[in-house]
Amino acid sequence: MTGASRGVAPRSGDRVLLVEDEASISEPFSQALAREGFQPVVAATVAEARTMLEQHEPAIVLLDLMLPDGDGRELARELSTTSQVPIIMLTARGSEIDRVVGLELGADDYVVKPFAAAEVIARIRAVLRRSRQREPADTLTAGDVTVDVAARQAWLAERELSLTRKEFDLLARLARSAGHVVTREDLMSDVWDENWFGSTKTLDVHITALRRKLGEDPATPRHIQTVRGVGFRFAHSSRRPEP
Repeated sequence: MTGASRGVAPRSGDRVLLVEDEASISEPFSQALAREGFQPVVAATVAEARTMLEQHEPAIVLLDLMLPDGDGRELARELSTTSQVPIIMLTARGSEIDRVVGLELGADDYVVKPFAAAEVIARIRAVLRRSRQREPADTLTAGDVTVDVAARQAWLAERELSLTRKEFDLLARLARSAGHVVTREDLMSDVWDENWFGSTKTLDVHITALRRKLGEDPATPRHIQTVRGVGFRFAHSSRRPEP
């Protein structure tokens, strides 16, 4: 690994949980993180990672997929539904389908081994910056949907929605531009990674899941409307569009 590059300093106390069972990777990378002002914490198994998550409340998780006691993807799925902590996946597999699966599970970025410390630390900074600057603290209302950005809660009429982190980010991004088309490219850039150039299949998967939780009729969606060849528009009104 190369030395980490200099950039915007992390916040004091930014803790990075590195879930990686290969000491030849975790030890030098932890040293690089420490040199850059982060506080690295290492877990070699899924069980250790769960303990570390409870004890240390990391700002971000770097998660290997192949671990001695389980699949890192299962842990990613748990985190995406129970926590707001950003995730960067680490894997030796770099095919597009692997990246899509990782992002569908809620990962914010995907790094293929072997990697340079400088590149991964730059990605950590970018993910943390996006997670902190994506939305100001406010409340959005569009039709019968309300989104409390600061509390990261959303309601359909009086019913609170149970959303994953990415589903919430998508809903907030669309609701903020209610009545206007948001391109697929802008959604991928704002909710995932501005450097993501792979398939946007993961966006379709999350839109489908979000529509289902909003009680949408697939034939006549009343909240998230598809603008073919461009992107999606969140309707101002909760009325179903005319056929």
